[in-house]
Amino acid sequence: MDQRLIPGMSYVKSSKYRYSIVLLLYGNILTPAEIQQKLNIRLNHVSLHLKELRDMNIVVCLNEDAKKGRLYELSDLGNELYNYINKPTIGNE
Repeated sequence: MDQRLIPGMSYVKSSKYRYSIVLLLYGNILTPAEIQQKLNIRLNHVSLHLKELRDMNIVVCLNEDAKKGRLYELSDLGNELYNYINKPTIGNE
């Protein structure tokens, strides 16, 4: 495993919400409200986890200046983490 992925991998896998957000954002651009609806968790929790994931450079906000309707997607690091998380393991190939 690429050593630079370990902190992000540990961080994402240590929370079911962060893990779910990363899975949901793969290949998608979503607002916090859309994430909230799809995961059925409180909007303030979505916002907190998005901020933390952004601080770890796992997600990016495409329109930081917007007060409403901010759009989020996975960063390059986030896409790498997603691909590693979903890599087939021995016995699941």
